[in-house]
Amino acid sequence: MYLINNLSYHIMPFFIGIIMFVGIKEKKRVFDLFLDGAEEGIKIVIRLVPTLIGIFFLIETLRASGFIEFITYLLKPLVEKTGFPPEVLPLALIRPISGSGAIGVATDIMKTYGVDSYLGNVAAVIVGATETTIYTIAVYTSELKVSKSRKLFAAALAADMAGIVAAVVFCRILSMNFS
Repeated sequence: MYLINNLSYHIMPFFIGIIMFVGIKEKKRVFDLFLDGAEEGIKIVIRLVPTLIGIFFLIETLRASGFIEFITYLLKPLVEKTGFPPEVLPLALIRPISGSGAIGVATDIMKTYGVDSYLGNVAAVIVGATETTIYTIAVYTSELKVSKSRKLFAAALAADMAGIVAAVVFCRILSMNFS
């Protein structure tokens, strides 16, 4: 473990050194290229600010209004019949919208049921196997000026659903084998 921790502290300076070495060897103005990239990055951030404000407003409105809890309440009887643990339903609903919200819900699940519990494992795998789909697509389509993204949303949300179902299935199989 010491080796991995020590390596992680030195890997970025190593890569930066390689980039600088190659740039100097090829007679490039490394610092000027860095500044050009930083300037372009700032321009992208400025173009994305309205989209980000809209997304953050949507996320906060959904959380503050109790909409996620209401949907969870409505879907709980259905998911119980399918074998899906209703305790992770709020996480499955919030993950495509908000990464930080999903981390908060996953943390609550782990505090309540334990990090090594079946539900704690399901929560961890859901967070790792899915994406903040709506946020990511909104940012990329906004930057690329894509106006027709309905099919993209459907495909990405289907992939999230597959990740969520796989998390439940694999964690159930693993919990049976190691209990």
